[in-house]
Amino acid sequence: MGLFSNKNEGGLMDVIRCDEQEYLVHKWTPTGGANSTKKENSIRYGSSLRVKDGELAVFVYQQKDGSLHDYITGPYDQTIKSANFPILTNIVGLAFGGSSPFQAEIYFINLSGNVQIKFGIPYFDIYDPRFMDLGVPCTVRGTITFNVIDYKNFIKLNRLINFELDDFKNQIKDFFIRKTKSVVLNIPQDNNIPVMQIERKIDEISEIVQSRIKETMQDDFGVNLKRVDISTIELEKEHPHYQQLKKSTADQQTRTIEAQTGINITNLSESMRIQRKDTEMQVEGKNFTVHQLNQQADVLKTAAESLGEMGNIGGGGMNPAGMMTGMMLGGVMANQMGGMMNKINQTPPPPAPIILYHIALNGQQGGSHSFEQLQQLARSGQFTKAHHIWKEGMAAWDLASNVTELSQVFTVVPPPPPAP
Repeated sequence: MGLFSNKNEGGLMDVIRCDEQEYLVHKWTPTGGANSTKKENSIRYGSSLRVKDGELAVFVYQQKDGSLHDYITGPYDQTIKSANFPILTNIVGLAFGGSSPFQAEIYFINLSGNVQIKFGIPYFDIYDPRFMDLGVPCTVRGTITFNVIDYKNFIKLNRLINFELDDFKNQIKDFFIRKTKSVVLNIPQDNNIPVMQIERKIDEISEIVQSRIKETMQDDFGVNLKRVDISTIELEKEHPHYQQLKKSTADQQTRTIEAQTGINITNLSESMRIQRKDTEMQVEGKNFTVHQLNQQADVLKTAAESLGEMGNIGGGGMNPAGMMTGMMLGGVMANQMGGMMNKINQTPPPPAPIILYHIALNGQQGGSHSFEQLQQLARSGQFTKAHHIWKEGMAAWDLASNVTELSQVFTVVPPPPPAP
């Protein structure tokens, strides 16, 4: 059987609820003149309890050895029943069969609302750890927001009876100002924030203050520090210590920049020296390879000249043995030169390969020439289509007129001069 049934035994029905719009703690009191002989905290028969969502109803039963509590969280809207009030059932339910009036203080606690407090900390001196003899006046202003989450801890730490929100907010404010002043005072040293930059670090300092104070506010007041919004951190710029600190900081920054510049120049010089040395070593290696290539070319040129003499044995006829020997020698020399070219190609940029053409006329060899040199010889009439030509990769000597790639050589040759 419930503590209150629907029978109207002994009095009018009360609706226990909180109609306040902005509150943190609200104490409910009975209404009307009925049962006026009873104490203020007497709960009438048939009373119903209405607790809104985000709200908590606390029933406080004063006992000789202290107080006991029943907690009803919203939403809740029904007649009080013993099943929902375990403490009350133990106190009066057994003695009076669950239908006896009882004495209880009823408080409503707002669990969904936020309480905001604006604060301002008067000027106090802060010190840059590099210039501890220069105290610069600083002021801090902003807003803090808190709410109640752990309501049992909140009730344990605060007297609900005669609770005044304004008094409670003043306690929170005084506590917060004292703690925040201590945190800001040590921020230059603890968080490596120069005093001259502290005005630009509002967001970072807000987070630091909240992290340092949040746990202490929960332990001391039972409230959750939801947010710290520092709107202003202001230094007294007309103070002589501020002016002196500003100059000293600028001088130190100049010295730091100069020192860093010197270090950068030294590093750059050393880097350039190393690069220059690497370049010299690469050039030396490349020059040595080119020198070897030139030596091989000289050997090939001499062998080719000898080949021409060998090919003229017997009154201008071709000597097959001499040609074979020359081709074999040319192949060997070509492979060696190709290897040398590969070495050169390993160092960028690689030189373009030079194709050498060997010319002969009437069994007399005229040396080896590049494509451009053949063009010059053709212009001067020293190289014609009647010459024989050979280059690396050709199986045998052939007339220049039969070599397709040399057709461009003869296109620029002027016609013969007119007869006298």
